[in-house]
Amino acid sequence: MKKALVFAALLGLYLAQPPLLLPHCEIPCGIYDDHLRSHLIEEHIATIEKSMKQIVELSAAGEKNYNQIVRWVVNKEEHADELQHVVSQYFLHQRIKPVDPTDAAQYKDYLHKLELLHRMLVAAMKAKQGTDLAQVDDLRRLLKEFNLAYFGEQ
Repeated sequence: MKKALVFAALLGLYLAQPPLLLPHCEIPCGIYDDHLRSHLIEEHIATIEKSMKQIVELSAAGEKNYNQIVRWVVNKEEHADELQHVVSQYFLHQRIKPVDPTDAAQYKDYLHKLELLHRMLVAAMKAKQGTDLAQVDDLRRLLKEFNLAYFGEQ
């Protein structure tokens, strides 16, 4: 009985004050900004890069601070996950719309955007696996290419 009361109380608190970082509502609300999502991806890339550099620096130190190393690893992983979330949940699920494959120009553009987003997802996955800054470079290059394909700008 006590567990049920605790659960009910926690559920009530959650419903009364849900977390601020809820996923996009996936309805045509018109609130969200594509440029903002691109800037969020840039921030995630910068954070992944900073995390990688800190992991390498702390790992090379004579006396290791494993707590800090672990914290930077977790930070890197969380930002790679967030980047993947924006790419998939926002752009792939909601913004990149399927086109008529018989329209060759539109279909080629559609496939190009899908490929760039997929490559970003893979680069973010690889960034989680280590501290190779080449993955950060790939992410930046891919975002730049996607921005050009999606917005028509750098």
